Amino acid sequence: MVNFVLYISADLENLTNFSPRFGVDDPSFTYFFKLKCENCGEVTEKETCVSLNEEVPGAKRGTINLIQKCKFCKREGNITMIPGRGYPLTISLSETEKPAPLMTFDCRGVKPLDFAFNGGWKADSIKGTRFVDIDLTGGEFAEYDEEGKCPVMISNLRAEFKVVDPSKRIY
Repeated sequence: MVNFVLYISADLENLTNFSPRFGVDDPSFTYFFKLKCENCGEVTEKETCVSLNEEVPGAKRGTINLIQKCKFCKREGNITMIPGRGYPLTISLSETEKPAPLMTFDCRGVKPLDFAFNGGWKADSIKGTRFVDIDLTGGEFAEYDEEGKCPVMISNLRAEFKVVDPSKRIY
């Protein structure tokens, strides 16, 4: 069992609390990333999607969020998401270039790689306006906060999976 934490960072301009639309533990938010087979090293061609609201029964333990067979060696790997350990990216973290832990993944037989930012994000303007359903497929978001009378922007998106000890705090 290896736990990977997805850390995200970005340059936030006049925005804070950047996270999935309904918070870091949003059951409807879908994570897209490639998987590497721990047996043969094969990397999936396309992104795999996993979310908290999709569960399948596990053979030896409760439910898991994804079971996937390697197309090359046919070995099965699985992922169980562990909510409750992440938090949004704030403007203060962004300014100090520190990432925010978003979600923890218990991975068996697979390793997550190359997280893809898609739709379903939110962020709050420092002036109080909430922006929802932000689509980051194009790599950035730019708008004007009419109420706060300031430009807002999310750019320079970065994501990294790090191995963590499951018994310790992640940040």
